Amino acid sequence: MLPLKNKRILSFETWGAGSFHGTLLAMLGAEVINIEDPKQSGNPLRRMGTLFLDESQEDNESGESTLHNKKSLALDIRSAEGKKVFLNLVEKSDAVIDNFRGSLPEELGVIYRKLKVVNPRIVCTHLSGYGRDNERKSWPGYDFLMQAETGWMSVTGEPGSIPTKVGVSVVDLLGSVYAALCTVSGLLRTEITGKGGDFDTNLFDVALNCLCYQGLWFLNEGIVPGKQPRSAHASQAPCQLVKTADGWFYVACLTQKFWEILCQELGDDSLKHDARFLTNESRMKHREELTASLDNHFQKKTNANWAAQMEGKVPCAPVYDIAQALDNPYVRNNDKILSVPYSRSTDRKSIEFLCAPFSIPGTPSVEFQTAPLYGENTRDILIEAGITEKEINNLQKAGVIFCQ
Repeated sequence: MLPLKNKRILSFETWGAGSFHGTLLAMLGAEVINIEDPKQSGNPLRRMGTLFLDESQEDNESGESTLHNKKSLALDIRSAEGKKVFLNLVEKSDAVIDNFRGSLPEELGVIYRKLKVVNPRIVCTHLSGYGRDNERKSWPGYDFLMQAETGWMSVTGEPGSIPTKVGVSVVDLLGSVYAALCTVSGLLRTEITGKGGDFDTNLFDVALNCLCYQGLWFLNEGIVPGKQPRSAHASQAPCQLVKTADGWFYVACLTQKFWEILCQELGDDSLKHDARFLTNESRMKHREELTASLDNHFQKKTNANWAAQMEGKVPCAPVYDIAQALDNPYVRNNDKILSVPYSRSTDRKSIEFLCAPFSIPGTPSVEFQTAPLYGENTRDILIEAGITEKEINNLQKAGVIFCQ
């Protein structure tokens, strides 16, 4: 049994950060009910971009990336009728998660102080932009803003280049991982104490925390890290990009042992005995000369040749674009991409997903299900909650809910 089997999570999701939080919990086995706002036609991810999977253009690939394995309930909790339905569901749920602005959970009543009245075991996890208890609590927050303000862009890219964003939404995704850790920790504490509570994380703090050792260098030594040539490590060499006959290759010799093995694989003992390259300290002092020498060697063969030769001996990797990364035999041969049946389109029999990034011994692998359409599960969820068909129809007419 997956570890969160039989746990019900009510999820308020907007864009990627909150959506991926719910996805992680769903892949761990939880029943995740995505509560979407009828006044905004649901999560804006559903309308991002132009890559639609079905002829009706109700299902797109941006939405599928983080809405799969969930249920969709279109419900306006700002209305009195909607709030009543929401509290009905809270009574039978284990957690409520959101990625609202920091000021909104209190305003919308999705905090523990207000929900414990109907369920003292409820866990409330809030993933905001800047937190719920400071002067920025009402600010909107996005991944790229965090990368800008916490210094990430200042250390990404080549020296002399403009500030550069990391190419994937890494702060959103890491924020979701931190939030999922909060939720799972809350559920564990509830099992021990019988009480829920509020758990908070935010994108700014996550991004700041990920400065890690570079942050400590400044705080304790006044060192301001900058961009490194060839995407190199700031204190280890060689740990950088090198040129090959057909592209770029990353070599990471973080120990003296790997440096000596690299010299052996390059067939050049003179490198190992060169006074400029004897130790990591000397290699850092002469990194430009080291780079020139490594380029000279690596340009004699292709990425594929070097990858085959270095396999498991020296930490290294060819630099791929997205197509090459996903067509990589290692990815395909180890079931890191899953094909899921798809029935909403006459032209498409299946869609592919990236697999869950974890495995749990003794449990079945995560079974992927395509994302629900906006409001697809509204009627079934409300009927299960004891709400009659007549009441559902009235709620639909009043705009409190939307049924697909």
